[in-house]
Amino acid sequence: MSKSKKRYSLVISLLMAFMSVLSACGGSKEASESAGTGNDTVQLIWYTIGTPQKDVDKVMEEVSKYTKEKINATVTMKMVDWGDYSQKMQVNVASGEPMDIIFTSAGGFDYVQNARKGAFLELDELLPQYGQDLIKTINPAFLSGSKVDGHNYGIPANKELPQQEVWRFNKTLLDKYKLDTSGVRTLDSLEPLLKTIKENEPSVTPFAMDKNYVPYVPYDYVIQNLPMAVKLDTTDFKIVNILETPEMKEALTTMNKYYKAGYISSEAATTGSTNDLTTSGNWFLDRAQTQPLADNQWSASYGYPVVSTPASDAIITNTSVQGSIMAISANSEYPEKAMEFLNLLNTDPVLRNMVDSGIEGTHYKKVNDTHMENLPESKNYDMPSYSLGNNMLLYLNSNDPDNKWEEFKKFNAEGVDSPILSFNFDASKVSAELIAVQNVKEQYWAALMTGTIDPATNLDQVIEKFNQAGLEKVMAEAQSQLDAWRAENK
Repeated sequence: MSKSKKRYSLVISLLMAFMSVLSACGGSKEASESAGTGNDTVQLIWYTIGTPQKDVDKVMEEVSKYTKEKINATVTMKMVDWGDYSQKMQVNVASGEPMDIIFTSAGGFDYVQNARKGAFLELDELLPQYGQDLIKTINPAFLSGSKVDGHNYGIPANKELPQQEVWRFNKTLLDKYKLDTSGVRTLDSLEPLLKTIKENEPSVTPFAMDKNYVPYVPYDYVIQNLPMAVKLDTTDFKIVNILETPEMKEALTTMNKYYKAGYISSEAATTGSTNDLTTSGNWFLDRAQTQPLADNQWSASYGYPVVSTPASDAIITNTSVQGSIMAISANSEYPEKAMEFLNLLNTDPVLRNMVDSGIEGTHYKKVNDTHMENLPESKNYDMPSYSLGNNMLLYLNSNDPDNKWEEFKKFNAEGVDSPILSFNFDASKVSAELIAVQNVKEQYWAALMTGTIDPATNLDQVIEKFNQAGLEKVMAEAQSQLDAWRAENK
């Protein structure tokens, strides 16, 4: 019997015994209501990622009015900034902080590892009981691809399925200097454009990034942002240390050159978010994950035109399938109600759009039945849409075509599978080594990836630090599991 089933059995047994005693005293109705199983309104606590927004409480008041009417629950949202999210959630889980719903992903509060650690509730029973509408709505590839050891521990956002990187540009600056992006693809190809901005716009950050930035190379990571990876065109499925690959060495050298040239902020390795730059418009380019018609969304969100050009192919990876998930905390007081809320959020356009865009008439206005546009107050409620549920319920931006969601389905169908799609590494046998490896990562990774330190004098030292921490042992265990997975899945 799974841990979650045992927990439920124990709780149900105790509750039945408790209710029997009160029933004999004629108090079963009062007991039921005081326990939150009668007419009492349940308060759900939702932790999610993103720069905390000024109007989040104001919007959640309106959300709660709606959810109280629909499922007799109110919602409190707690936002944690991008760079702080994983660490904050680790502390919350360890301390038993009251939480019901938790944003998780392959790269933000690691979904697979924390599911295995028991941070999230197994949903195999709750999902068919309280999420029937949701199951019919979400692309089944997300639900199957987000299983951990055969079980669902979260509800993925219904969005783009492949992961494709793009270079994003502040179009105002592109137009001002008549810069051509048609030949842009590689990291090196950015140099002439960055040089122009650096020489002419002293108040602008030419290459915007935060401490989570990692140069793109054509590999899929076994664990996001740790050095173990498999090349996308592999034939031998060998796990390699990404820092030892020629592609990453070249990328890190270029990043350091850009840093020394002043194209990258001197604080990039410690910056948790670039939200201040996108709000002010004082940036020229960055890298982001795209989706169909993403330029329209970014432009509407920022209030000025943004355009992009591909930096990679569209690849379906564990990171993309598990790129945005809402889990129910293993310590949730109200798991059934949390599942009801997730079901509603992913199937009800009114709720989904309120959570995403705020209050109609305050933060946005409807242009017609399917399109909307932001109002000036939207700057106080600018949310990361991808992290908040079923994107295909969202109103279209005023410049979006009517067939936007059909374009998403086409994009999803054309994505190419990573060679290690659905392989989830179980690190339980090397947990001590993995902790040590992660500690090394915290010390050196951001500085190396943002070009802050010179790989010519530091890369070998960092590689040695990883190996001393046990990276080679972790990689050997991962390779053994990958070989077994390949044999099993042919």
